Amino acid sequence: MDRLTVVDEIFLRTHRGMGTPIALQGLWRITDAMEPTLLQAIHEQLRVGALGRRVIRPRIPGARRAWRPNTRAHPLDVAADPLPEHGILPWADALGTDLDPEFGPGWRLSATPLHDGGTVVALTCSHALADARGLIHAVTAALAELRPHAGDPTSGDAPDAPPSRIEYGCRTTTSDWSDAISQWTTIITGTARALRQGIPRPPATTTPEPTADRLVHSTLLTFDAATWDHTAATAGGTANSLFIHLVAKVLWETGFPGERIAASLPVDTRDEPRVDNDLAVTEITVSRADTPATIREKARAAYQRRMSSPAGLPEEILQVVPDRWAYTLSKGAGERDILCSNIGSLPDSLRTVGTHHCDRVAARAIHPGITTFPRTRLSGYLSRLGDTYTLALVSLAGDRETLSAATDRACEELGTRPDSW
Repeated sequence: MDRLTVVDEIFLRTHRGMGTPIALQGLWRITDAMEPTLLQAIHEQLRVGALGRRVIRPRIPGARRAWRPNTRAHPLDVAADPLPEHGILPWADALGTDLDPEFGPGWRLSATPLHDGGTVVALTCSHALADARGLIHAVTAALAELRPHAGDPTSGDAPDAPPSRIEYGCRTTTSDWSDAISQWTTIITGTARALRQGIPRPPATTTPEPTADRLVHSTLLTFDAATWDHTAATAGGTANSLFIHLVAKVLWETGFPGERIAASLPVDTRDEPRVDNDLAVTEITVSRADTPATIREKARAAYQRRMSSPAGLPEEILQVVPDRWAYTLSKGAGERDILCSNIGSLPDSLRTVGTHHCDRVAARAIHPGITTFPRTRLSGYLSRLGDTYTLALVSLAGDRETLSAATDRACEELGTRPDSW
């Protein structure tokens, strides 16, 4: 039986209102109109794919929650009226409601025509189901199932080649009893070790400002990849360190008063393509004097370590104590002033959907029905498709005009010229 990880359960608790609600969203911009039959076929493949699952509770105390297949899905959601370009993000921001990874469908496929004749397709899912790479894997697998099978003369594959689909792997089936025994053994031995070594103080957390004037706004920008890479290299950095540098600059441009910014950096830890929350988090501190070159060195060192479990105890303890205790123990975990999630290069297979060309893809998090704001004031998500980088920024600390103006100033200072998505 496929069990939830500690990270899965952290996001499950946010879905239940303990913390900041988070849904993952992939956006595909197609250059022309998509026929409903193709959209319905993609929806069907997603329904029976790796996202088609839900959480079930264990019967034995100490055993982890598990995943069970769930082919019930929200209907394909296609907007009737075309949207102008400036209407894309308000439309996409509203798609995270009614996602339930436990008792109902945890994902939704939506599409809208655009005034310019194109189409935007959005796949939105509870973060309990998948992280950003997992969402991309789910789409890649669904599209692969719609392509000609191996051996078809139009497919380009040799007759004896395996189908070009992503396998998610089968995990060893374990009973609730054996899983509980394994969990308790890990917790008891780990706790005893922590007590012998002396439990360290938990890291200091920053209390968020009052939420009355905090709003969620977002933007999507595209950058020429060759220009972005050249700018980074000229400054002695990498595409990733330029990304972190830019997100920090944007936060300072919005009026953040501190001389230093704590940056949370998610790290993809999967060893095979699969739809799961398979990530860890590290952090660096960015100062106003930092450059892409110095950030590169800080990030390189940070990727060799990970944020520790609560108070030095084994992280599995979060899966056996009551949810509200687990929330208290893990509250603020991974939250810093900014979050910089480099999703990396996306598969070239995403450039084509049926017979349609996809020129832009974005991945980001949204916060449906948010009432509890985190410490994080600005989140950035960077991905590359072909010769284009897409940067998604989600601000939790100001109005739309402030984010837009701050981004323009930061990009101008760094010599990068984005286009609106």
